[in-house]
Amino acid sequence: MSTQERGADGFAAGAGFPGADAGGQSYPCEACGATVEFAPGADALKCPYCGHEQAVAAVPRQVREHPIEELAALPAKPRATALGAARAFVCPGCGARTETDDLSARCQFCATALVADPELTERVVPEAVVPFGLDRRAAREKLGEWTSSRWFAPGSLKKVTEAETFKGSYLPHWTYDAATTSHYEGQRGEYYYTTETYTATENGEQVTRTRQVRHTRWHHVSGTVARGFDDILVAGTGHVAAAQLDKLTPWPLEEARPYQAEYLAGFQTVRYDVEPEQGLETAKQRMAEVIEGDCRADIGGDEQRVTSVDTRYDDVTYKLVLLPVWFLTYLHAGRSWQVMVNARTGEVIGERPYSAAKITAAVVLALAVIAAVVAAVALK
Repeated sequence: MSTQERGADGFAAGAGFPGADAGGQSYPCEACGATVEFAPGADALKCPYCGHEQAVAAVPRQVREHPIEELAALPAKPRATALGAARAFVCPGCGARTETDDLSARCQFCATALVADPELTERVVPEAVVPFGLDRRAAREKLGEWTSSRWFAPGSLKKVTEAETFKGSYLPHWTYDAATTSHYEGQRGEYYYTTETYTATENGEQVTRTRQVRHTRWHHVSGTVARGFDDILVAGTGHVAAAQLDKLTPWPLEEARPYQAEYLAGFQTVRYDVEPEQGLETAKQRMAEVIEGDCRADIGGDEQRVTSVDTRYDDVTYKLVLLPVWFLTYLHAGRSWQVMVNARTGEVIGERPYSAAKITAAVVLALAVIAAVVAAVALK
C-alpha cells in the first residue's frame, strides 16, 4: 500500500503537513516538540517520548447529515487507486518521502504520525469519526479473553498474549437515513380445519379414527406501510469483507464526533473505495428486508405472502464516518491467524485453530451418552 524513499526535498504536493500544497497539519508536543499521537480513550494527543498529553480541541459544529442530492454537485477528485495518483507525504521528523493510498499512516523510518488533508483528494470528506476507545493493551486483553473462551481450541491457544502484527486502522463507512413509504400487494393466509377419518391398525385390529387437518384459505390484500430509517451502516471499503465487518456491530454511532484530523494521528486511515451512490443501493437492500417484515405484520393472518413492494424514499441523507478497528495477526502452530477487534466496544471476531483431539473426545463422549440412553430404554 505504501512505498518510501529517503529525501529532504521539501513537501511534495499532497503532503499532509504545514508548508505543503495540501495544507495539512502536524501536531508537535507542547512539552518537548516531538510529534504527538491520539491516545485511545483519553480524548487527547499524547507524546510517545515524554508522555505529555494535550486535549483535542473541541470544534464548534455538530455531526451533519447531508442530503443525497448534494452528491450530483460534488466535483470529481483524483483517487489514489488511479495510476500515479498516490498521495505523497514528506515526514517532518526525518524528511523521508512516503507515497500511500491512505489518509493517515506512519513514517516507516521514524514512525512519525502522518495525516493528510482529505479536502484535496476526496470527493466526499469524512463528516464524523468514532475515536479509538481501546488502546493496544486493552485490545490484547480482549484477545486473551477471546482465545480463552474458544470451545475445541488447543490448550496452547490460551497462552497467546502478544500479536505478531498489531495495527490500528480507521475504516470508512457510509450511513444513510430515509423516510420510506411502501405500497405492497400480497396474500393473507387464514387457517381452517376439517375433520378427516382414517383407518389404523391397533393390537392387530383395524380401527377407525378421526383427526383435525389444517388448511389455509388465501385472500388478496394490499396496503401501505411507512417507516423512518436512521444510520443504516454500509462499509465504504472493499479491503475487508463486508460480512466480517458486519460481525463487529453494533457500533456506538451516537458517540461519533465531528471529524478532526487529530483523531487520526498515529493510526492508519483507509480511504473509501465504495462510492456513496453504490453504498445507497446496499442500504436500500437492507431497508427492504425490514420493510418486508412491516408488510407481513400489516397483512396479518396466520401466514403471509408478499408478491410486490413499491417503495418511495424521501429525505435521503448520507455521511461518511470513520470507525476504529484493531487488526491482529497471531502465530500459532506455525500458521498466522487473523483477528479484528472493535476498538470501541471490544467485540472480537476472527479465525481460530481447532483441536482434533478435543473434537474426537467430544464425539466419543456424545456417542457413549447416546448408547447409555438407548440401553436404559431397552431395559425398561
